[in-house]
Amino acid sequence: MDSLLNEEQLLLLTQATLPQWPAVARCEAILKGGSDRRFFRLHFEGEARPAIILMAYTMARPDNPRFVSATTRLETLGVRVPHIYAHDEVNLLVWLEDLGSQDLHAYREEDWSKREPLYQATLEEAAKLHSVDTSALSTDDLAEMELCFDERLYEWEQQYFLNHFVHGFLERATESVDYAAAHEALHQLRHHLAALPRGLVHRDFQSQNVLIRDAAAWLIDYQGVRPGLPEYDLASLLLDPYVDLAEAERDALLQWYAAHTERDFQTLRETYLLCAAQRLMQALGAYANLSRNLDKPHFAQHIPVAVERLLAVCAAHPMLEPLSVLITAQK
Repeated sequence: MDSLLNEEQLLLLTQATLPQWPAVARCEAILKGGSDRRFFRLHFEGEARPAIILMAYTMARPDNPRFVSATTRLETLGVRVPHIYAHDEVNLLVWLEDLGSQDLHAYREEDWSKREPLYQATLEEAAKLHSVDTSALSTDDLAEMELCFDERLYEWEQQYFLNHFVHGFLERATESVDYAAAHEALHQLRHHLAALPRGLVHRDFQSQNVLIRDAAAWLIDYQGVRPGLPEYDLASLLLDPYVDLAEAERDALLQWYAAHTERDFQTLRETYLLCAAQRLMQALGAYANLSRNLDKPHFAQHIPVAVERLLAVCAAHPMLEPLSVLITAQK
């Protein structure tokens, strides 16, 4: 079953689920990126109650129904996430705290002096996730989450990139001997990353999934939380194709995170570069799939920036250099 209820039905269910709240005066639809979920901001009569967010989800993606359990887990870790007022498992509805509409992405044109503390606040929330020793999690804990970042998942992301971006978007075949080194580099990359110790990761840690309220950062869209490498989240945020950060700004944030988490900066940066390649390939696969196959052509505008950043990352680490042949212009 999926939630395809109309607004009138949603308001009736809201009244039945939250009878202590005033009547809804206005229902405002919120457009949300590439998600298959629907979001509404419900404004109540009078000023006794603030607005709340109603999320109507589907079962089309396996991580959608995990949102509630992920919220509980993150709250336990002290991560700033929206409070859940109610959950209707039958109609696939969740009523959430309204954290406002200002995301980190909205500050992309501000001076760095204003953005830097917001990014530091964002990394501080992520560090709470990353500090979890996932090797100590129980089987039940792991069952509540999406599949961990192991070699199979890294391989799936790489194949997603090859299928949708290299083969589909670029229309490039990669079976010839010219691409043998690139395929070997992909194998080395996923094998290396899978062998490193894991924390918990957000999985889609980019500027539009961080809300800013009272100078604090609040995470959203974290239903894909799972065991993985902190550097994957760092790469997702710092190389976010939706935002332009200078290289010096990225380095400053990496330095800040290393100091905050008491990590060795050089070791962190090396793994960050490897994760950056993995994450940017996943993003390119997603942009190509969304724009070509899922009727969301506006995602194609992010492809040139993601390609440019992937090429820069490949040039910065010897393990990644052979990958550039997959995306450079053919002669």
